[in-house]
Amino acid sequence: MQQARSLDSYRKHWAHRFGTAPFLPMCREEMDALGWDSCDVIIVTGDAYVDHPSFGMAIIGRVLEAQGFRVGIIAQPDWRDPEAFSALGRPNLFMGLTAGNMDSMVNRYTSDRKLRSDDAYTPGGEGGKRPDRSVIVYAQRVREALGDVPLVIGGIEASLRRIAHYDYWSDVVRRSVLMDSSADLLVYGNAERQVCEIAHRLAAGEPIHALSDIRGTALLRRELPPDWVEIDSTHLDVPGPLNPPIDPYAMEPMNAQAKSGQAAPVGESPVKVVRFARRVAAADRERSYIRLPAFDAVRDDPVLYAHASRILHMESNPGNARALVQRHGRHEVWLNPPPIPLTTREMDWVYDLPYQRVPHPAYGEAKIPAYKMIRFSVAIQRGCFGGCTFCSITEHEGRIIQSRSEDSVLREVAEIRDRVPGFTGVISDLGGPTANMYRLHCKDPKIESACRRPSCVYPDTCPNLNTDHSPLIRLYRRAREMPGIRKVLIASGVRYDLAIKSPEYVKELAEHHVGGYLKIAPEAIGEGPLSKMMKPGVGTYYRFKELFDRYSKAAGKEQYLIPYFIAAHPGTTDEDMLELALWLKANGFRADQVQAFLPGPMATATAMWHSGKDPLHKLRRDGGEVYVPSSPAQRRLHKAFLRYHDANNWPLLREALRRMGRADLIGSGKRHLVPAWQPKGTGEARPRARPGGRMLTQHTGLPPRGGLRSKEKK
Repeated sequence: MQQARSLDSYRKHWAHRFGTAPFLPMCREEMDALGWDSCDVIIVTGDAYVDHPSFGMAIIGRVLEAQGFRVGIIAQPDWRDPEAFSALGRPNLFMGLTAGNMDSMVNRYTSDRKLRSDDAYTPGGEGGKRPDRSVIVYAQRVREALGDVPLVIGGIEASLRRIAHYDYWSDVVRRSVLMDSSADLLVYGNAERQVCEIAHRLAAGEPIHALSDIRGTALLRRELPPDWVEIDSTHLDVPGPLNPPIDPYAMEPMNAQAKSGQAAPVGESPVKVVRFARRVAAADRERSYIRLPAFDAVRDDPVLYAHASRILHMESNPGNARALVQRHGRHEVWLNPPPIPLTTREMDWVYDLPYQRVPHPAYGEAKIPAYKMIRFSVAIQRGCFGGCTFCSITEHEGRIIQSRSEDSVLREVAEIRDRVPGFTGVISDLGGPTANMYRLHCKDPKIESACRRPSCVYPDTCPNLNTDHSPLIRLYRRAREMPGIRKVLIASGVRYDLAIKSPEYVKELAEHHVGGYLKIAPEAIGEGPLSKMMKPGVGTYYRFKELFDRYSKAAGKEQYLIPYFIAAHPGTTDEDMLELALWLKANGFRADQVQAFLPGPMATATAMWHSGKDPLHKLRRDGGEVYVPSSPAQRRLHKAFLRYHDANNWPLLREALRRMGRADLIGSGKRHLVPAWQPKGTGEARPRARPGGRMLTQHTGLPPRGGLRSKEKK
């Protein structure tokens, strides 16, 4: 894999002489106290400013500060007032915009598109402190307030909207967020490498429009780079004959001229076009890009949308990914390859920066729920190679695991113990996107750089994957043996198909790191939905449960697994949900919360939801359909199956069971799912569920948290 410049190798900007700020300033008075006349970079965020490495604005702010730049924070500005965006003046280098740690639409709406009344990233949990599609709105206000200031957007909201994407909340395919925000650059994925290079190159005098070659960024272009090889995406994956028979890749006049061999007009870039070739010469690979179907094409043709999604996911390995380009009207959206993952040394550098680990003093005694949840936790890794289709971690952080050193993690544990108010000796989590991928990687770097598999663990664990959990076990043991540490809990999701490869890990977990209950995520038990989720079969769950129960009992502890599941995921039929409800009842589970599938932008399962096709395999117009339980009534029914014990759901379930020919499950015996009687005051009339779902072969009207799964209270 290509080497990248180390984060700590840059010569510091002259402003490093001002030293380290106790908190990055949020107002002019704080800037004056630091002796600053201006900021080099200003970060606008939809979250409250918490100076903690679990908050994106804190990491990026402290990373830039360590490079010698003066960084200001504008947190949760009044988006109706442009003046709120000029509170710190005009930055010398650029404005950075992010919606926050969560996508603003996921943050504000449930999976049924109901407005949430609270916001965990706001003081007091108050809702309504950020607009819908925050990145776009913030960008508009910045342009109104500061004109042509260099504008860089990032964070998960921008990252997952870097190309044309299906928007669940409006049920349309929207343009790249670059088009709607008029930003100069979009940073996708974890942004440390990109923002360091952007800041230093701007400080050296380069204009923002010249920064077109930075990995992990996307930008708008009128002209494509000369002497590059263009590859039509259909030579990589043919979606079948188009209907109607038009060429969605036709780009007049440039492509027509390229096909005919005519010279490009003055001002146009000469482009070498390769169509339907199966190979590109190795010498040309670094100077080739893949042309995705244009925005108009994917907007109007769900099969082409699924095709574009498949190509984007195929081109996600930083070791072999090529640039992507997608026409949006008169503009080209250009995606550079993903950033090179951080090394362990760089991860340590990032997490060893001088975070205060508490919210900014401006919030006084107000409680920020998200901070309360993570204040005693430690992130030990980034990335996930699980490839779950409903989750967007891979699209954002990548599938190569980036791990910190044990010493760095233990230094942070000591920081929490010694500095964080309210610490009682319990570390609430040592984890990340997944609890147990720490230090796991491909056995051969060459194989890793060439691999295009979307998952290292589905349909089975790759034989090239190192599954040795001993470094993680050693880290757990060192952490729990530290003076002043009473217990170290593991709250991140345990990937149990990996855990069973290391019984010693399961033993360590059960004996020392579970507080009575351990949540894990089978998500489904039927092979139909599991195959569309890329999750292991229920047999793997049983093997993990057997190990967990055995080691818990040997330790003299009464501990339980709490499995959680997704309702209404593509590929899930009413019969699948009935099977799951019977499984839950047989195993004595009663869900307090249910998860309904939320089609987040860029997720593979979202492409299934929108197109009714399976982009995990080569796409065909005459086959490969995915069953999509899309109607509001059917989504309600699937959630009702998960809460079969709730009397309010019994009328709906009785009706469904009769329709499915399973009236034998209505009664008061142990073998029955729901009783025939109804408690007074429950089960008010609700809309009837339509029989079955739909095989979506064309666009149809559809109804309306990390990774993008929704946990909803009843």
